[in-house]
Amino acid sequence: MGTAQIQGELWGQSPQGWAEVHEPQSHPLWEVMLDKTGVVAGSRFLDAGCGAGSLSLMAANRGALVSGLDAADGLLSYARSRVPAGEFRQGDIEQLPFADNSFDAVIASNSVQYAADRIATLRELRRVCRPNGTISACLFGPPERVAYTALFQALAATMPQKPQGGGPFELSAPGVFTALFEEAGLTVIERDEIDLYFRYPDFDTFWYANMSSGPFQGISRAVPEDKMRTAVAAVMDPFIASDGSVNLGPNAWAYVIAKP
Repeated sequence: MGTAQIQGELWGQSPQGWAEVHEPQSHPLWEVMLDKTGVVAGSRFLDAGCGAGSLSLMAANRGALVSGLDAADGLLSYARSRVPAGEFRQGDIEQLPFADNSFDAVIASNSVQYAADRIATLRELRRVCRPNGTISACLFGPPERVAYTALFQALAATMPQKPQGGGPFELSAPGVFTALFEEAGLTVIERDEIDLYFRYPDFDTFWYANMSSGPFQGISRAVPEDKMRTAVAAVMDPFIASDGSVNLGPNAWAYVIAKP
């Protein structure tokens, strides 16, 4: 089973919570990335790993001509409804179904790290970007600056076997992600971080949104959901207010801006 099929099944298993509650909370990060990649009216824009289309909608609201790709058909249905004029395809980010030099701006938000071959993925982003265009990608920053670290540690402790790979922070140390860009032939012009806070009216809504994510769905294949929920609830006190609302943050997100 290929990476796209695996990720498509995980992220498409229960997409509603992610699409409706969690994903739109990344707007502050995406505003920066759209500015840095120069997305304006008439820009040809690719949302690589577009999910439910919240970023695509922001680009469309700027007047961009939007294309998107994702492995999860369930999320793509949201993207198509949010940006009816956009062109959205289901596929593999490691083998983009677009012609060379198609886009002025390419953004891969929270997607490159899920690819089996990250270098091939970045080379694909480079291939479809015009020579004078701009590419950006983002993922979690260093774990000590990410509130989600406590949750990931609690969930890892419930698993019968240690997860394979480097986990959610494999590419987060300074210099690691930018080195992949450079190995893929891209010229890095900036790396920076921005803090995001994920807010929910109560723990139930928080759980609903996060159980829709690929990583949580992946863990649920090895661990019963009630055991996962109990483990996460045990580390949530610092993020729960007296009225029961959840403010999960800060979470550092690292983004890279590059030229083909």
